[in-house]
Amino acid sequence: TSASWLNQVERFFGLLTDKRIRRGTFGSVRELETAIGEYLTHHNQNSKPFAWTADADSILKKIARFCMRTSDSGH
Repeated sequence: TSASWLNQVERFFGLLTDKRIRRGTFGSVRELETAIGEYLTHHNQNSKPFAWTADADSILKKIARFCMRTSDSGH
């Protein structure tokens, strides 16, 4: 979809939040910025591509089911 890149951005920030921000204790904004910078450095040095696991047919079927549920919602 046209928003698929945005899904990857959202996932990246979710990983940052789960793996670094929620696990840390920061006494200042500077400490938080440093922790984020360290995470980004580590991520960039050890990056792995996101892999799509669903095929096009399963995605289209899921969209069709969603449309069936919402098309008569009265909105």
